[in-house]
Amino acid sequence: MSVTGFFHAGVTVSDMDQALRFYRDLLGLEVISDGHTGGDHARRIWGFEPGKVRVVFLSVPGSDAVIELFSFPDVERHPASSRPCDYGAGHFCLYTDDAVGLHARAVEMGFRSRSGEVVEITAGPRAGAKAVYLIDPDGYHVELYEH
Repeated sequence: MSVTGFFHAGVTVSDMDQALRFYRDLLGLEVISDGHTGGDHARRIWGFEPGKVRVVFLSVPGSDAVIELFSFPDVERHPASSRPCDYGAGHFCLYTDDAVGLHARAVEMGFRSRSGEVVEITAGPRAGAKAVYLIDPDGYHVELYEH
């Protein structure tokens, strides 16, 4: 028994249209499917009654990875922690060929990043690479990484 691959990373969002503006329109992820789930299997998997849940799957260019966005409009929701140092917080990292340009586009579209700029890594095995943590509309971090 072992892990055999990677399917997707999931992010719960408060407003799917705003989330799609970030993940689809800014980052260029392609919508694979947009639908709803719920019912007995969802309740059993998540351990609570989720109501009708909107689920959007997006493909990550150049990979087999998928990002899954959830919106739970029928249940009380609370924002999660959004500092990288807080346990339970998460992020995922996407390769880019132009971190500076994509960061500038994010800022033009009204999004922000933790650092306010793309940072060049100056030491260690990743020296010379560039990285920035973008912040999605709900505070979730998406790292952009340029070799």
